[in-house]
Amino acid sequence: MSAFVRVSGASNSSYMVGYPGIAKTLPRIEGKVELRPSLGISAPVLVSVVTIFLQRRESIHPSADSVTKKHLTAPRKEITEIVGKEMLLFRCHPGRETESVLSMDLPFIIHIPEKQSFTMGSTSRHAIPPPASIQLPSRIAETMYELIVTVQQGPATQHKHAFPVPFTRYDTLSTFAMYNRPQECSKESDHLITLSISLPRWSYGPLDPVNVYVKLSPNLDWLSKARKVTIQRITLYIDEEVVFNPEGDEPTRKTRTLAKCAQQVGEKMPEAGYMTNLNVEFPARDPRDAEGIIPRPKAAFPSYSVGGFTTMGSLYKIEYYLTVKASLSGAKDVILRQPIAVCPYDHAQCKVEMAAIEMALIEAQGLSPDELMVGAPVIMRAQEVGVSEELDKTEAEQYRYPSSVSTKADSTTIHRLGKHDNYIRR
Repeated sequence: MSAFVRVSGASNSSYMVGYPGIAKTLPRIEGKVELRPSLGISAPVLVSVVTIFLQRRESIHPSADSVTKKHLTAPRKEITEIVGKEMLLFRCHPGRETESVLSMDLPFIIHIPEKQSFTMGSTSRHAIPPPASIQLPSRIAETMYELIVTVQQGPATQHKHAFPVPFTRYDTLSTFAMYNRPQECSKESDHLITLSISLPRWSYGPLDPVNVYVKLSPNLDWLSKARKVTIQRITLYIDEEVVFNPEGDEPTRKTRTLAKCAQQVGEKMPEAGYMTNLNVEFPARDPRDAEGIIPRPKAAFPSYSVGGFTTMGSLYKIEYYLTVKASLSGAKDVILRQPIAVCPYDHAQCKVEMAAIEMALIEAQGLSPDELMVGAPVIMRAQEVGVSEELDKTEAEQYRYPSSVSTKADSTTIHRLGKHDNYIRR
């Protein structure tokens, strides 16, 4: 008979402990595997081995958003890999093929590993956590995680149970200091005009304001020619670029514009240059469907307020750029592209998460992954049920009329709270 299997976390909390992407919080998955009979509560289950591991599944289909192309191009490409190691939770005694059990509670801890990567041209290495769970529109790219529990019941019977786990990374929060350093870049056009932009910060979330300082400067060595250039308009774009097979021979790129802001100028280039500010709001995804109803979120994917965010997997990567275009008359147009980071949370939510991350850092201070102990398993075997029932009957007879407690004629009843608790009157 097959067993009923469930994976549960701690009370009133999820599986995930710590913050993936922040290694010092010791991100991990804590919980327990609960195994019960699938029919009734007294029919024992034969169990040989119980294991668990975290599995990541990635898939891409670049033409899935096109009705005509998705049937003509290559089918969906998918890979599956184990994150970390497979854990052995239970094995029957040597010499036995199976053990007859009525219930099993097997605690586990799965640490989230980080891949060590070397930078080209440098001997230093940096840790890369696993990519976050995400599903792009039309499923052109997606990443999902599952806890796979394998129950071996005898030499020929094996059952695998999958439990989705939403996985979020917290290393792109806009409140980190590294994202609040101003970014500057510039580009020339025909050696006459120089376009320069400056970003106060370069990590954004849904509905966060995006401010860009733009400056057009003439070349003082060619000032007479630069004065003849007319600035027609300056346009700001927020672009999303999905790169499929980024490490393959023929990577495929799909770019779409998320937001746009244009400013009409129509002036000659002044000698002191031209400066302006461009402001746009980072777009947010509407969670409601066509009928205005918020659907139930999928168990494998967290509910985000953005259509996508900065991430990188084995089959794809998602990047975002701020593109500033200066349309000129009398010189070539200047296009400047600056990469930015996109976070699933807005700036206000990032501040809330930062406070929780600081608390997690304090709790994990001085600990190492090897010091985290797993609780003892609780297993009720079928042959032990009769013994426990006899012990319960013996205790009940022993404590029915205890000599240390006097009784009264007013029918005062004495109740026992538990096997090892004292008696109280009520």
